[in-house]
Amino acid sequence: MAHSHRFPALHRAAFNHPAIDNHAHPLLSAAHANDFPLTGIVSEASGAAADSIPSTLVLKRATKQLAALLGLPHGTSSSAISTAPSWDDVVRRRKEMNYEKLCDLCFKATKTQSILIDDGLGGVSELAEGFRWHDRFMVGGGRCHVIVRIEAEAEDLLGLMLGDYALEGREPPKGIYDDFVKAFEKLLETHAANENVKGFKSVVCYRTGLNVVPSVGKTSGANVGCSNDTMASADGGPTAEEAQKFMHECVKTLKEKKRVRIATKAINDHLVSLTMGIAAKFEQPVQFHTGLGDNDITLTVASPAHLQPLIKAFPDTKTVLLHSSYPYTREAGYLTSVYSNVYLDFGEVFPAVSSAGQRAIITQILELTPTDKILFSTDGHWWPETYYLGNIQARKTLYEVFSKSVEDGDLTEDEAVAMVENALFHNANKLYRFGLKPATT
Repeated sequence: MAHSHRFPALHRAAFNHPAIDNHAHPLLSAAHANDFPLTGIVSEASGAAADSIPSTLVLKRATKQLAALLGLPHGTSSSAISTAPSWDDVVRRRKEMNYEKLCDLCFKATKTQSILIDDGLGGVSELAEGFRWHDRFMVGGGRCHVIVRIEAEAEDLLGLMLGDYALEGREPPKGIYDDFVKAFEKLLETHAANENVKGFKSVVCYRTGLNVVPSVGKTSGANVGCSNDTMASADGGPTAEEAQKFMHECVKTLKEKKRVRIATKAINDHLVSLTMGIAAKFEQPVQFHTGLGDNDITLTVASPAHLQPLIKAFPDTKTVLLHSSYPYTREAGYLTSVYSNVYLDFGEVFPAVSSAGQRAIITQILELTPTDKILFSTDGHWWPETYYLGNIQARKTLYEVFSKSVEDGDLTEDEAVAMVENALFHNANKLYRFGLKPATT
């Protein structure tokens, strides 16, 4: 590794210090290990757009890194020129392996001590392992924990509350939204008190955008202080008319599709605000998907800058901006620098962005972000390779960027070591109140 002898302490920290992965998702079970195209490890492109994934720098790089991990030898062509293993070779080899051995191989290099798992991803209950199953891969006897996805919880709750109305073709009664809100609050409070839960997550970015209108004041009730059904609520939530229309549409959707997807702005915004209030009460951080995602996101409202009113409205709620907010990384860094309750996760860009892009992203983060507020994650999901690539690429990039800072005289090596160890472990350990000591690796 370049410069490994010039900054040995920094090299040890970057490549060997245990990590807390502050945001990821469950792995597929062995029965479903090959259900989806493996190109999904580097891109969320779908449909015809996915046809171009093999031409990307990120897949070319992943091919070489995974070929080395899987022990694929370089072949020799008829012209005696060495040929590197292909992507097809990688796919073929991993299908031949025992799945749990593949998982173990991928995790062994990551030195992960704990993972915060968002298990609200669609398909998890049918296709993936439970969060506790992942404990077997943690170093130092570490345990995994859950991040509760609030939209998934709300949708499940609506299904339970409105299922009979849909089945019997009845209209939901007036005021049922208030009952839903009270049940939602109670559900989140139950989760917040669960020792396995370390925080909440919102995907409002995917649903109606990050331009959330905060609801403050009294949390329950859709028409508090309203003189009629069309007036806005005193706490900024939906009007009674909006709330009733939403519940009616939910019943209609349940009758047709058996599953609700909340994508009504007034409702999404209200649920986020309710969560922010409860999270503050229980000292639980709230993670937000920001930036990088698939084509379900409206990119113009995926910048964390849109969250500024919410951040100001809930100053006691620790707010985590996920995925480096790419391509809005500088906006995210700005927010961390001026609000004490904002933190920045630098996951998913490993391995979804090229190596040059990854260095630029970490450099942009460090332009303004306090280094005690940056958090490592892999956004690992479905395939164990996502955990492996996300980890080893992040470690390499941290080493390269912080080495440059030492070379430039901005940091001493000891200062760089402390910052890297904070980013990988200590910041998350403090924010999520783990109380862990770094495992010996």
